[in-house]
Amino acid sequence: MNQNPAARVGGSVRVVGAGLLGASIGLGLRARGVDVILADASRAGLHLAVDYGAGRIASEGDDPQLIVVAVPPDATASVVASELIAYPNATVTDVASVKVAPLAELEGPGSELSAADLARYVGSHPLAGRERGGAISARADLFIGRPWVVCPRPGLSRERVGLVEHLILDLEATPITLPADAHDAAVALVSHAPQVVASLMAKRLDGAPASALGLAGQGVRDVTRIASGDPELWVQILSANAPAVVEILRAFRDDLDEVLVALGDVSASGARRTIAQELADGNAGVAGLPGKHGQDRRFASVIVMVDDTPGELGRLFGELGEIGVNIEDLRLEHSPGAQVGLAEIAVLPEVKTRAMDDLSARGWRIAG
Repeated sequence: MNQNPAARVGGSVRVVGAGLLGASIGLGLRARGVDVILADASRAGLHLAVDYGAGRIASEGDDPQLIVVAVPPDATASVVASELIAYPNATVTDVASVKVAPLAELEGPGSELSAADLARYVGSHPLAGRERGGAISARADLFIGRPWVVCPRPGLSRERVGLVEHLILDLEATPITLPADAHDAAVALVSHAPQVVASLMAKRLDGAPASALGLAGQGVRDVTRIASGDPELWVQILSANAPAVVEILRAFRDDLDEVLVALGDVSASGARRTIAQELADGNAGVAGLPGKHGQDRRFASVIVMVDDTPGELGRLFGELGEIGVNIEDLRLEHSPGAQVGLAEIAVLPEVKTRAMDDLSARGWRIAG
């Protein structure tokens, strides 16, 4: 992040919820000189975020231009409503990972939240996070380069939506406009259903023999990496987006059933073809994921053996820079007790051969 860049957001910004996202928003805005007001139901959590420099405690007379609600999904609607009522001049946004359910609660007929002026509410959601929560894990650069969805609705003024977009740009994220229902369908596919799949696979590891776990490589770690999420928070997220998640998981179950039938009798006619087709369809799905900077391009891999000694990985990075090869992505694999690890480096296909030759000439052992 640049040193003291000018902020697009003017005036004060109030952030309600001083956990990972709220504190990270505070840190990012403070780096641009924005006056950030923090609020949290937990007094200890609030003071911790203040101590980390994410903002200040609210004071009498605060008149924020923008309010960001960063609380769990089941509390989002009520907090949004209370902030709209308490600060009648402010635009209010939220960062909940579901958008339809909070809006429905706010707009519901006879809702006790109906006194809120929803013309000042703009739903949004940054697709960023970490495996650990709380202000202690917050980072000012958490949102850099990450998509941040804005969900405008009919009747919202361009000024209100633009203020939220200014917040996103100040945090160096990428604003993307989607209707609330399209957003929820999208995150069900790329975030919510994968969380369930990863967790159920990780469940298989609980109680497994140490002899089996000791063989674990990068494959199982990749599949289960996100399974360490907070169960209480994920219950709220999945409950709020249940219909969209159920649709994806049912299709997943149907595919899994076909594989189970094929594996149950691999000598049956067409069984191997079924397995191969499911795996090939998986290849096609992965190939469609955006690459670096959103490009739909595949990279080549160079696998380098790295001794388990201090500074070796840094030396590898430095020498790649010296030979003019950019690291597009990186994956590390290191088995417990091993004296060497594997660094799988993604590079542009046209530089793979040169990278392998030059690294070999410098004494690096190339594993693939």
